[in-house]
Amino acid sequence: MTRHDALDIPIPDRTAAGQALARLLSAYRGLPDAIVLALPRGGVPVAYEIATELGVRLDLMLVRKLGVPGHSELAMGAIASGGVRVLNRDVLASLYIEEAAIEKVAARETEELQRRDRAYRGERPAPLLRGQQVILVDDGLATGATMQAAVKAVRLQSPARIVVAVPVAPPETVATLRTQVDEVVCPFMPAMLMAIGRWYVDFSQTSDQEVLSLLQRAWQREIEQQP
Repeated sequence: MTRHDALDIPIPDRTAAGQALARLLSAYRGLPDAIVLALPRGGVPVAYEIATELGVRLDLMLVRKLGVPGHSELAMGAIASGGVRVLNRDVLASLYIEEAAIEKVAARETEELQRRDRAYRGERPAPLLRGQQVILVDDGLATGATMQAAVKAVRLQSPARIVVAVPVAPPETVATLRTQVDEVVCPFMPAMLMAIGRWYVDFSQTSDQEVLSLLQRAWQREIEQQP
């Protein structure tokens, strides 16, 4: 295992990724207007460590990738809460994907996004982001389509600042995001990403139950810290 900009490569697990990112986000420690938004499911364990270490709020930004029909790992776009949609026009044009196919995938992923919202949030209202310093977190990025949808959804609420924090992403994805947000924190940018899981020792799937457990712990701590 080698050391790369305060991050061990390969990354031991999502917990270690979050702890490493927290060290790089120390400027936000204890700020009352800072909030960490996790992209479920894999981003939640990473974001939990960041929010815990920095002593700031944790919540969710629900996003779903729109996978190419027959090649679901390849993103042709993404959707986010609030009806936000981002499409990768280059992928759509190169593969001649028709509008009807896009709508079919979008409808299916919208159902899953709504299911997760009910399962994870229950009756808890979505956070108000106007004037807040928002830190968007995932366990890694490939094309960045889902994160771009998340950024667009957050931007609609007029935050004071948007930060993207991920442990690993390709340089071109980071470069694109830097034109869309105030800050990108990404300690490892391999020229050949291949797959996010390649850079983790443990990249096992995050379950709904793990997401719920971490959120409940964070939200309970938030209640206990209220004056």
